[in-house]
Amino acid sequence: MIITKTPLRISFCGGGSDLPTFYENYGGCVLSTSINKYIYIAIHPYFDPHKTVLKYFETEIVDELYQIKHSIFNHVLSELLVDGVEITCTSDVPAGTGLGSSSTFTVGLLHTLYSYLGKFVSKSELAERACVVEIEKLRKPVGKQDQYAAALGGLNLIRFHPNGAVAYEPILLKQDIKKKLETNLNLFYLGTTRSANGILNQRRQSISDKAKVDNLIRMCYLTENMKESLMKGRLDSFGEMLNESWHLKRESASGISSPEIDELYEKALKAGATGGKLLGAGGTGFFLFYCPKEKQAKLHTSLKLRSMPFAFDFDGTSIIYIGEKYWDK
Repeated sequence: MIITKTPLRISFCGGGSDLPTFYENYGGCVLSTSINKYIYIAIHPYFDPHKTVLKYFETEIVDELYQIKHSIFNHVLSELLVDGVEITCTSDVPAGTGLGSSSTFTVGLLHTLYSYLGKFVSKSELAERACVVEIEKLRKPVGKQDQYAAALGGLNLIRFHPNGAVAYEPILLKQDIKKKLETNLNLFYLGTTRSANGILNQRRQSISDKAKVDNLIRMCYLTENMKESLMKGRLDSFGEMLNESWHLKRESASGISSPEIDELYEKALKAGATGGKLLGAGGTGFFLFYCPKEKQAKLHTSLKLRSMPFAFDFDGTSIIYIGEKYWDK
């Protein structure tokens, strides 16, 4: 048996600039961090070598790989010719909550299968292969940021070049600054999930709109400034930029916010948060707020939402267990 864990992520600024329709013309950049909430994938030979068993939120037992309903499982297992196995996927957080779970799953699955086949693939290559699967092969309306965040781990500025190349710059903070940043970031669960595809399709289509293009260009400049604020330990400025990032994101497509979400956001600012944003494509999921520690009790009381403590992850996708193959395939 082999078990991998792959981290989910929080994106601070730049989302949308990682879509090919934007970065192929203008370049893009995203500031994000992976967190200590994971998707775990376990694989081992199945008792009946002529069947393949997949366990996620459904259970599939198939005789042939083409019979698999789950599109990512279907494509990756068929491409790597892995069958006669049982694969189980579990997650610390439900899918559809804005933490990049789909791409995290794809990275984790690729890592698990390559490891099972005895092949070493670097983290950056895992990220790029996951991008190929989701964007090129399955035509999902997603960008490249989530795959790299999940594979690499850590706090990074990730740049997307017009030729398709991706470069990443780890943001190395002093220990006290890192700890303060973790402490002052608060995640609140809105209690619902959604597929991001509809909103992401709107974003992809709206990139031909000059106003939307200008919006994303401004967001890229803001992303660079946020990185500089972190490097210099100016966390109050970081919180204010998070607020600016949210307002830019709200303008990028309909469906990202709602009157209820706007009301929650205003409550958070009145309670002492200096900035925040809804994670993922928008509409629901997790709300992230930057709030000084001394004001957090009031923030929690005002929002009356379930909070989820977290810390940064710096390992990226990793193998946490390797057992022996106890029979031949």
